[in-house]
Amino acid sequence: MSAFAIQPEALRDVVAAALGDQVRSITVKLGEVTVEVAASQYLDVMRKLRDTPGCQFEQLVDLCGVDYSAYKEVGVEGARFVVVSHLLSVSLNQRVRVRVSCADDDFPIVASVCELWSSANWFEREAFDLFGIVFEGHTDLRRILTDYGFIGHPFRKDFPLSGHVEMTYDTEQRRVVYQPVTIEPREITPRIIREENYGGLH
Repeated sequence: MSAFAIQPEALRDVVAAALGDQVRSITVKLGEVTVEVAASQYLDVMRKLRDTPGCQFEQLVDLCGVDYSAYKEVGVEGARFVVVSHLLSVSLNQRVRVRVSCADDDFPIVASVCELWSSANWFEREAFDLFGIVFEGHTDLRRILTDYGFIGHPFRKDFPLSGHVEMTYDTEQRRVVYQPVTIEPREITPRIIREENYGGLH
Protein backbone atom coordinates (compact mmCIF):
# COMPACT_ATOMS: atom_id res chain seq x y z
CA MET A 1 0.00 0.00 0.00
CA SER A 2 1.33 3.38 -0.95
CA ALA A 3 2.25 5.95 1.70
CA PHE A 4 -0.51 8.35 0.65
CA ALA A 5 -3.32 5.77 0.63
CA ILE A 6 -5.99 6.55 3.21
CA GLN A 7 -6.63 3.96 5.91
CA PRO A 8 -10.05 2.22 5.77
CA GLU A 9 -11.13 3.51 9.19
CA ALA A 10 -10.19 7.07 8.22
CA LEU A 11 -12.06 6.71 4.91
CA ARG A 12 -15.11 5.39 6.77
CA ASP A 13 -15.12 8.54 8.91
CA VAL A 14 -14.69 10.84 5.89
CA VAL A 15 -17.55 9.14 4.01
CA ALA A 16 -19.77 9.13 7.10
CA ALA A 17 -19.20 12.88 7.57
CA ALA A 18 -19.91 13.58 3.88
CA LEU A 19 -23.13 11.58 3.75
CA GLY A 20 -24.54 12.15 7.23
CA ASP A 21 -27.95 10.55 7.84
CA GLN A 22 -28.25 9.40 4.22
CA VAL A 23 -26.26 6.30 5.20
CA ARG A 24 -28.07 3.24 6.51
CA SER A 25 -24.79 1.66 7.60
CA ILE A 26 -21.09 1.99 6.93
CA THR A 27 -18.70 -0.84 7.81
CA VAL A 28 -15.06 -1.81 7.49
CA LYS A 29 -14.38 -5.49 6.90
CA LEU A 30 -11.22 -7.09 5.52
CA GLY A 31 -9.81 -3.62 4.92
CA GLU A 32 -12.74 -2.56 2.70
CA VAL A 33 -15.33 0.15 3.32
CA THR A 34 -18.95 -0.72 2.48
CA VAL A 35 -21.73 1.87 2.50
CA GLU A 36 -25.42 0.88 2.50
CA VAL A 37 -28.00 3.42 1.35
CA ALA A 38 -31.73 3.52 0.67
CA ALA A 39 -32.92 3.49 -2.94
CA SER A 40 -34.50 6.92 -2.46
CA GLN A 41 -31.09 8.42 -1.50
CA TYR A 42 -28.95 6.45 -3.95
CA LEU A 43 -28.38 9.00 -6.74
CA ASP A 44 -27.71 11.87 -4.33
CA VAL A 45 -25.28 9.73 -2.31
CA MET A 46 -23.38 8.69 -5.43
CA ARG A 47 -23.10 12.32 -6.54
CA LYS A 48 -21.69 13.30 -3.14
CA LEU A 49 -19.19 10.45 -3.24
CA ARG A 50 -17.97 11.74 -6.60
CA ASP A 51 -17.88 15.47 -5.78
CA THR A 52 -17.16 15.87 -2.04
CA PRO A 53 -13.56 16.80 -1.12
CA GLY A 54 -11.96 13.87 0.70
CA CYS A 55 -14.09 11.38 -1.27
CA GLN A 56 -13.51 12.32 -4.94
CA PHE A 57 -14.45 8.92 -6.41
CA GLU A 58 -13.88 9.79 -10.06
CA GLN A 59 -14.34 6.27 -11.41
CA LEU A 60 -17.08 3.68 -11.27
CA VAL A 61 -15.09 0.48 -11.78
CA ASP A 62 -17.93 -2.02 -11.39
CA LEU A 63 -21.69 -2.25 -10.87
CA CYS A 64 -23.63 -5.51 -10.60
CA GLY A 65 -26.86 -7.00 -9.35
CA VAL A 66 -27.31 -9.61 -6.60
CA ASP A 67 -30.29 -11.91 -5.97
CA TYR A 68 -30.61 -12.76 -2.27
CA SER A 69 -33.81 -14.82 -2.61
CA ALA A 70 -32.09 -18.02 -1.38
CA TYR A 71 -31.17 -16.29 1.90
CA LYS A 72 -34.77 -16.63 3.11
CA GLU A 73 -34.18 -20.40 3.23
CA VAL A 74 -31.62 -19.87 6.02
CA GLY A 75 -33.75 -17.34 7.90
CA VAL A 76 -32.20 -14.09 6.62
CA GLU A 77 -34.78 -11.39 5.85
CA GLY A 78 -34.34 -8.41 3.59
CA ALA A 79 -34.74 -7.19 0.03
CA ARG A 80 -34.33 -9.77 -2.71
CA PHE A 81 -32.41 -7.58 -5.19
CA VAL A 82 -29.40 -5.40 -4.41
CA VAL A 83 -27.20 -3.26 -6.66
CA VAL A 84 -23.52 -3.19 -5.66
CA SER A 85 -21.12 -0.55 -7.00
CA HIS A 86 -17.36 -0.21 -6.57
CA LEU A 87 -15.91 3.29 -6.76
CA LEU A 88 -12.27 4.33 -7.14
CA SER A 89 -10.58 7.63 -6.34
CA VAL A 90 -7.44 7.76 -8.44
CA SER A 91 -6.41 11.11 -6.99
CA LEU A 92 -6.71 9.93 -3.36
CA ASN A 93 -5.87 6.24 -3.87
CA GLN A 94 -8.98 4.88 -2.14
CA ARG A 95 -11.95 2.63 -2.87
CA VAL A 96 -15.47 2.20 -1.53
CA ARG A 97 -18.30 -0.26 -2.10
CA VAL A 98 -21.90 1.00 -2.20
CA ARG A 99 -24.90 -1.31 -1.70
CA VAL A 100 -28.48 -0.25 -2.43
CA SER A 101 -31.51 -2.50 -1.95
CA CYS A 102 -34.40 -2.43 -4.41
CA ALA A 103 -37.57 -1.64 -2.46
CA ASP A 104 -39.90 -3.85 -4.52
CA ASP A 105 -38.99 -7.52 -5.07
CA ASP A 106 -41.55 -7.88 -7.88
CA PHE A 107 -40.37 -4.79 -9.77
CA PRO A 108 -36.81 -3.97 -8.67
CA ILE A 109 -35.91 -0.39 -9.57
CA VAL A 110 -33.17 2.08 -8.61
CA ALA A 111 -31.88 5.32 -10.13
CA SER A 112 -29.35 5.19 -12.95
CA VAL A 113 -25.92 6.72 -12.28
CA CYS A 114 -25.07 7.12 -15.99
CA GLU A 115 -25.20 10.90 -15.62
CA LEU A 116 -22.38 10.66 -13.06
CA TRP A 117 -20.17 7.99 -14.68
CA SER A 118 -20.50 7.00 -18.34
CA SER A 119 -19.08 3.55 -17.49
CA ALA A 120 -22.38 2.77 -15.74
CA ASN A 121 -24.13 2.47 -19.11
CA TRP A 122 -23.15 -1.11 -19.95
CA PHE A 123 -22.93 -2.23 -16.30
CA GLU A 124 -26.57 -1.20 -15.73
CA ARG A 125 -27.66 -2.82 -18.98
CA GLU A 126 -25.99 -6.06 -17.84
CA ALA A 127 -27.76 -5.96 -14.44
CA PHE A 128 -31.05 -5.27 -16.22
CA ASP A 129 -30.52 -8.14 -18.65
CA LEU A 130 -29.36 -10.75 -16.13
CA PHE A 131 -31.39 -9.77 -13.03
CA GLY A 132 -34.28 -7.67 -14.37
CA ILE A 133 -33.30 -4.64 -12.28
CA VAL A 134 -34.65 -1.44 -13.87
CA PHE A 135 -32.44 1.66 -13.76
CA GLU A 136 -34.66 4.73 -13.80
CA GLY A 137 -33.25 7.49 -16.01
CA HIS A 138 -31.07 5.19 -18.14
CA THR A 139 -31.43 6.44 -21.72
CA ASP A 140 -30.89 3.09 -23.48
CA LEU A 141 -31.91 0.31 -21.10
CA ARG A 142 -32.06 -2.86 -23.23
CA ARG A 143 -30.55 -6.32 -23.14
CA ILE A 144 -26.82 -6.58 -23.71
CA LEU A 145 -25.82 -10.26 -23.32
CA THR A 146 -28.90 -12.33 -24.17
CA ASP A 147 -30.67 -12.53 -27.53
CA TYR A 148 -33.58 -10.33 -28.64
CA GLY A 149 -36.20 -13.02 -28.08
CA PHE A 150 -34.80 -14.20 -24.73
CA ILE A 151 -37.40 -14.78 -22.01
CA GLY A 152 -36.60 -14.07 -18.36
CA HIS A 153 -33.44 -13.04 -16.52
CA PRO A 154 -30.84 -15.85 -16.29
CA PHE A 155 -29.04 -14.79 -13.08
CA ARG A 156 -32.19 -14.85 -10.97
CA LYS A 157 -32.11 -17.76 -8.55
CA ASP A 158 -35.51 -19.01 -9.74
CA PHE A 159 -34.46 -19.15 -13.42
CA PRO A 160 -34.29 -22.80 -14.60
CA LEU A 161 -30.83 -24.10 -15.52
CA SER A 162 -32.09 -25.27 -18.90
CA GLY A 163 -33.89 -21.97 -19.62
CA HIS A 164 -37.40 -21.54 -21.00
CA VAL A 165 -36.72 -21.84 -24.74
CA GLU A 166 -34.07 -23.30 -27.01
CA MET A 167 -33.09 -22.18 -30.47
CA THR A 168 -32.37 -24.26 -33.54
CA TYR A 169 -31.77 -23.54 -37.19
CA ASP A 170 -34.67 -24.58 -39.39
CA THR A 171 -33.37 -25.53 -42.85
CA GLU A 172 -36.83 -25.30 -44.46
CA GLN A 173 -37.52 -21.82 -43.13
CA ARG A 174 -33.84 -20.89 -43.46
CA ARG A 175 -33.79 -19.08 -40.14
CA VAL A 176 -33.29 -19.55 -36.42
CA VAL A 177 -36.46 -20.58 -34.58
CA TYR A 178 -37.31 -20.72 -30.89
CA GLN A 179 -39.20 -23.58 -29.30
CA PRO A 180 -39.90 -24.83 -25.76
CA VAL A 181 -36.99 -26.59 -24.07
CA THR A 182 -36.96 -30.35 -24.68
CA ILE A 183 -34.52 -31.16 -21.86
CA GLU A 184 -36.16 -32.83 -18.88
CA PRO A 185 -34.93 -31.38 -15.57
CA ARG A 186 -33.45 -34.14 -13.40
CA GLU A 187 -31.35 -34.69 -10.35
CA ILE A 188 -27.76 -35.49 -11.24
CA THR A 189 -26.48 -38.37 -9.11
CA PRO A 190 -22.98 -39.73 -9.57
CA ARG A 191 -22.93 -43.35 -10.78
CA ILE A 192 -20.37 -45.54 -9.07
CA ILE A 193 -18.75 -48.14 -11.31
CA ARG A 194 -16.57 -50.85 -9.81
CA GLU A 195 -14.74 -53.61 -11.56
CA GLU A 196 -15.68 -57.26 -11.02
CA ASN A 197 -14.30 -58.77 -7.79
CA TYR A 198 -13.77 -55.27 -6.34
CA GLY A 199 -12.24 -55.60 -2.88
CA GLY A 200 -12.04 -59.40 -3.24
CA LEU A 201 -15.86 -59.78 -3.26
CA HIS A 202 -17.57 -62.28 -5.60
